[in-house]
Amino acid sequence: MTGGLTHLDARGAARMVDVGAKPETRRVAVAEGRIRMGDAARAAIAAGAVAKGDVLAVARIAGIMAAKKTAELVPLCHPLPLDSVSLDLALADDGVIARATVEVTGRTGVEMEALTAVSVALLAVYDMAKSLDRAMVIEGVRLLAKQGGRSGDWTAGAPGGG
Repeated sequence: MTGGLTHLDARGAARMVDVGAKPETRRVAVAEGRIRMGDAARAAIAAGAVAKGDVLAVARIAGIMAAKKTAELVPLCHPLPLDSVSLDLALADDGVIARATVEVTGRTGVEMEALTAVSVALLAVYDMAKSLDRAMVIEGVRLLAKQGGRSGDWTAGAPGGG
């Protein structure tokens, strides 16, 4: 390893980490993010009056599909046989909040899959509603919690949890 960086080999070339010797364990990750928008766009989404269709339904499917494709989108991520992906979208006072929960029984975690699900769901909201508000802002995409694996459980805001 070069300087302790796990994604580089001894020559400094990129590599996918070998997780073959790690035991399979149950792993869960939860991520969230939001998209802020004007009142008119939010009202149209709430009323189901967006010309392109049901914004939240499309965003939910987009996020779930994205979680399954994370290894194709993020270099050096392992392709994982996900056990489940759920994506909840809720209207907030200033837009939409997305929260993804991803589960796998495997040798590596699903944090990237949860973050990818949230990110793409929010991009889909933007795409569906951009004719109503091009100034929408995607923000706050972050990991909320992870369970399992060698490093154990982690929760945002908990001691040592950021």
